[in-house]
Amino acid sequence: MSTTAGELRDRTRELLAAHPPATTAPADFLRARFDAGLAWVHYPAGLGGLDAPRALQPVVDAELAAAGAPDNDPRRIGIGLGMAAPTILAYGTEEQKHRFLRPLWTGEEVWCQLFSEPGAGSDLAALATRAVREGDSWTVTGQKVWTSSAHLARWAILVARTDPDAPKHRGLTYFLCDMTDPGVEVRPLRQITGEAEFNEVFLDGVRIPDAHRLGAVGEGWRVAQATLMNERVSIGGGRQPREGGMIAKAAATWRERPELRTAELHQRLLDLWVDAEVARLTGERLRQQLAAGAPGPEGSGAKLVFARLNQQISALETELLGDEGLLYEDWTLRRPEYVDFTGRDAGYRYLRAKGNSIEGGTSEVLLNIVAERVLGLPAEPRTDKDVPWKDLAR
Repeated sequence: MSTTAGELRDRTRELLAAHPPATTAPADFLRARFDAGLAWVHYPAGLGGLDAPRALQPVVDAELAAAGAPDNDPRRIGIGLGMAAPTILAYGTEEQKHRFLRPLWTGEEVWCQLFSEPGAGSDLAALATRAVREGDSWTVTGQKVWTSSAHLARWAILVARTDPDAPKHRGLTYFLCDMTDPGVEVRPLRQITGEAEFNEVFLDGVRIPDAHRLGAVGEGWRVAQATLMNERVSIGGGRQPREGGMIAKAAATWRERPELRTAELHQRLLDLWVDAEVARLTGERLRQQLAAGAPGPEGSGAKLVFARLNQQISALETELLGDEGLLYEDWTLRRPEYVDFTGRDAGYRYLRAKGNSIEGGTSEVLLNIVAERVLGLPAEPRTDKDVPWKDLAR
């Protein structure tokens, strides 16, 4: 029998009564919430959920917010929540699920993603990081790049090449990598914003137990595709209130600074406001589709729109501000815990939005995915798909 909204409210109130937020340490409350099945209600019982419909999660969230309960700071652990967790749930062993999901959700263990490489960004399947099996473990050597939160992470989802004689998509295997192990080196990458939220990661003979392999040997591309689909949904399909996110800042500037207005900027703002609202409603529909099954290629479209809107809205806001839009608050090299679009100035938003069309899949690659897998258009010719990776030109 399916769990009802009323039953979830009762269960949430029981949690609050047993662990009052005002007197319970935040970490203890989050652990208790997970154990009560109220972390992500659609997950299985015993893994932070109750096998309830995904659409009922807001019922729990609303009760907890009204009571002033702590959250798990989802911006800080977004890679774990949006990418690692659903992949571990889908492909992990029971031991892996019970070991990793609880501290991942509570935020006690931060995750990062070791996918892209200097020679394998848009063409991820061309990656060269090698994993060689030695008994019950694998030795991994290579370099990864554009790794968000690597400077904070305890664990990483990692794709490495285990069979160089196979075509590039078929010789990959997926691992869970301990970022504190010997041989892991994290270096900051300073960005156009002056900050270094991204990193490059060097793996020099890192030993990963076979027990930390996710999925079968050679099935890494299939597992990685599940991760990437979830990533694009989490980036482009996040829940927003009406006039939320980036458009809220531009609209606020328009309302508060009437002396900056022009008819041309007014029309552009109206057009972007409508686009943002359409994107918000489309994201809501995408989440409803998720409730019925796994994410599909439609998430690529949502991520495409997210990137385009962020760049256009931030450009409009900067232009609206005139000379003030040229100011930038701080060029200090910092290593932030998360990206904060709405809590910073217009200059930051304009510069940081440039990366939105690269991270989480470049817009060019996502356009191909939408064309081929959503619209059913002919695929681009791929002459290297059946060629052994070791024979490819690099």
